[in-house]
Amino acid sequence: MVLFSLVASHSTIDLETVARLSAGAAAVSSEVVAADNAVAGLVTLATCNRFELYAQARSADDVQAARSALVAAVSTHSGLAEHQVSNALATQQGTAVPRHLFAVSTGLDSAVVGEREIAGQVRRALGSAQDQGTSTPALVRLFQAASKTAKEVGAQTALGRRGMSIVSVALDLAAELQDAASPLAGASPHAISPLAGKTAILFGTGAYAGAAMAQLAQRGCSDIRVYSGSGRAETFVGSRGGTALTDATLPGALADAHLLLGCSGSDRQVAAGDLAQVRHNLSPQLTVIDLALTHDFTADVADLPNVDLLTLETVRQAAPAEQESTLADAAALVANAAENFEQAQNARSLDHAIVALRRHTMSVLDDEIAKVRAQHGCTAATAEVEFAMRRMVKQLLHVPTVRAKELAAAGDASSYMAALDALYGIKVEPVAVIRDAATVRDGITVLDGTPPDAASA
Repeated sequence: MVLFSLVASHSTIDLETVARLSAGAAAVSSEVVAADNAVAGLVTLATCNRFELYAQARSADDVQAARSALVAAVSTHSGLAEHQVSNALATQQGTAVPRHLFAVSTGLDSAVVGEREIAGQVRRALGSAQDQGTSTPALVRLFQAASKTAKEVGAQTALGRRGMSIVSVALDLAAELQDAASPLAGASPHAISPLAGKTAILFGTGAYAGAAMAQLAQRGCSDIRVYSGSGRAETFVGSRGGTALTDATLPGALADAHLLLGCSGSDRQVAAGDLAQVRHNLSPQLTVIDLALTHDFTADVADLPNVDLLTLETVRQAAPAEQESTLADAAALVANAAENFEQAQNARSLDHAIVALRRHTMSVLDDEIAKVRAQHGCTAATAEVEFAMRRMVKQLLHVPTVRAKELAAAGDASSYMAALDALYGIKVEPVAVIRDAATVRDGITVLDGTPPDAASA
């Protein structure tokens, strides 16, 4: 079992490239794992500012082949050349994999440090992989540990307690712009949000749109309208409130809106010309927030009079920084959690060897007990001998079991396997992940003359 990750985010490449890489993310996962290649499992984390692949290779020797298969699949679906994809995706292995994912899940690696949405996105990424049948037990443990770490950091540090998120920072900026455009700006401190009573239009019905709807409502924006090019607006507002827009009603709504918030990332973009056709002299000051990775609005929208455009990059630059002590505390918890995870994973690396030794020893014991029964029958004395022998074997197996766990935690599984081979003639090796419709588990093969299924009994 070897985990590795391919990572591209706002901190390493531009968001346009991140958006291109994310194209067809779901198809990449299902296609790669279904194919006969070195990738045993895959979880894809694609958000507004990152595209990350967490994969399990079938063995340490298969990591490079698995990476190549993933790069080729991403290239096919993104339209980028394989060398571009390869250069954009940084490879991580060993402790770096959990350390990075745990930092991501806690918001330490976010454009808005300490953001809240990312923990939910990490959980949903695992859920999607499980639904598609592309996860493995090791990947499930990795992502569950990431969620646990996010909760611990949230409980033990001040990171995220201000409730900042990409949406909240964007709306804070929008509120400042709307306040500055108000005829009463600066006349007196506002007791209510500058967005109260404003008309807002949401583009999209996904997780970000849901978060934006809630944030707008909290800020007193009661006239919220929703447009979805895929026709899901009615369902979205049915459970959240607001008004669903159609292609016919959208132009009129655009003419009177104070705020446009793009969260859909659809192929259809609102351009400056589209707004110029419907906006008029009486239209209010307009703030356009584009949080879609592939953009819901064209850049020339910012050139229109009385229109301000905010993008993900704008939000990232405007996000307030957390205090150094808080970041240090959170980073220490992440590092400790990553080390513990790696040790736990190492400890599992010899589980199959322990099973093999136990099965071998118990087989010898059963043969000897059978001889005693054949010679003395099923008497009370025979039962006492059997009890004593089984107790003795249990005691003899204790130290080898403890040593296996110690060596595994230290990353020295090969020494234990070599000892089993030298002392007992037991040869063990891990094999590929076994999958079926009912369950997903790590399989093992024990090469000492007995069927593989006996080893996992």
